[in-house]
Amino acid sequence: MNFQDIIFYVFSTILIVSALGVVTSRNPVYSALLLVLSFITCAGLWLLLEAEFLAITLVLVYVGAVMVLFLFVVMMLDINLAQLREGFWRWFPVGGLIALVIVAEIALIMSGSYFGLEEMPTPEPKPADYSNTKELGRLLYTEYVYAFELAAVLLLVAMVAAIALTLRHRDDKKSLDIARQVSVKKEDRLRIISMPAEKKE
Repeated sequence: MNFQDIIFYVFSTILIVSALGVVTSRNPVYSALLLVLSFITCAGLWLLLEAEFLAITLVLVYVGAVMVLFLFVVMMLDINLAQLREGFWRWFPVGGLIALVIVAEIALIMSGSYFGLEEMPTPEPKPADYSNTKELGRLLYTEYVYAFELAAVLLLVAMVAAIALTLRHRDDKKSLDIARQVSVKKEDRLRIISMPAEKKE
């Protein structure tokens, strides 16, 4: 076992423990911080796989932007933890079944023989001027262009749906009607009242 294998097992252990802490922690702030640790260790594993662009993107986008937003939302909202814990045991069988399915899928992939992974050749070392960013872009826009465009359309639909759900009409919320503001006339807003002058005695 060389030094690279030791780093892989250490990072994998930290990733599994932190991922379990995300779903088992009762405090949402602790869960968000453990998710940050999971992202960082996952970026370390990607560095071992020589995927530097994906590792840096994971740290910059998810750790630097998305998780900061999560922490702001979690810490600014008044989350009722007692209410969140009420449905734990009710949904525990469903969650356990999904977890078993995921574990079975991972075991099938790790076995190798079922998917023919044992026949895969060992990847050759890349030259010094090799750019995995360029190679990733070439694969996305040539071989996987339809899957890439389909994912973009799905994200667009999800974004439009989120905006539509947010902007739905609510009686308890005041909103501006720009058309009514533009079409207003002075007679609708201003009324002149004639009042007799008062005399001082």
